[in-house]
Amino acid sequence: MAKKELTCDDILSELKKKQFYPVYYLMGEEPYYIDIIADYITDNVLTDIEKEFNLTVVYGSDVDIATVINAAKRYPMMSEHQVVIVKEAQNIKNIEELAFYLQKPLTSTILVICHKHGVLDRRKKLAAEIEKSGVLFESKKIKEANLPGFIATYLKRKGVDIEQKAGEMLTEFIGNDLCRLTGELEKLIITLPTGQTRVTPEQVEKNIGISKDYNNFELRNALINKDVLKANRIIKYFEENPKSNPIQMTLPLLFSFFSNLMLAYYAPDKSDQGIANMLGLRTPWQAKDYMLAIKKYSGVKTMQIISEIRQADAKVKGVDNASLSDSQILKELVFKILH
Repeated sequence: MAKKELTCDDILSELKKKQFYPVYYLMGEEPYYIDIIADYITDNVLTDIEKEFNLTVVYGSDVDIATVINAAKRYPMMSEHQVVIVKEAQNIKNIEELAFYLQKPLTSTILVICHKHGVLDRRKKLAAEIEKSGVLFESKKIKEANLPGFIATYLKRKGVDIEQKAGEMLTEFIGNDLCRLTGELEKLIITLPTGQTRVTPEQVEKNIGISKDYNNFELRNALINKDVLKANRIIKYFEENPKSNPIQMTLPLLFSFFSNLMLAYYAPDKSDQGIANMLGLRTPWQAKDYMLAIKKYSGVKTMQIISEIRQADAKVKGVDNASLSDSQILKELVFKILH
């Protein structure tokens, strides 16, 4: 009987113990975890010699479902298992026909289906057959509130720590594109000075191209503290460096913060832990900014700010805006937030 709702770590743990299933259907909006599992199976189930005869990799845009099923029905040569990896499976027509093979799959075959940027309809027969004989794994996008924790955990596995501000800079600049984020983390690990095992904001600034003093994270902090001088210095820097600091990255971050601030007002418990629980934050310290902002902005003002951010976004897209540049729109928005 297949296990349900396994995490990526759960699946990897079983694979390391050589507990294999006839089918792994890896689907979802987050490609990172799909690649992690598929790459582990590709690299570790078979020896290099066994791979020559027993590893098949095909792409959904090049094959039909009959080809996949025929590959799965082959027996391994001089090996206990054969591995069939199907990439870009979302491009295969009539994939539901795989259900007939899964009614009696070969236990010597490990069939790995990589279905990115979408999911199977769990109500249909194929999903039911997968769950009977194998693993149906949905790779979901990580919430931005959980990214600092993801960054810290990823680096810890590599024997590296990271300063809180450095992690927040990466979160704000890169967002929840885990493939890109982990690539940048690997770059930081490689560029660490000899003997240093801690990533600092200075290193992020130097190697990732994010200013530690002039970025959206610091702009948000300036607004939280109602630091008019600092906020204006930052938006001036943004105006001078538009490619590094596009308004299209700034507005979503500000909208997310003030929308969460509005929710924080409704938290029954206004402590750090209470607000963290209300907003689904991993740790109470992540609620401190909201605690401070509650003291600086009233609920009515927060609602006005959310409305102003929406209007600014519309102006960026050309709605009711004939002449204002992005920098002028941001200046106007920051003024309205602070006053």
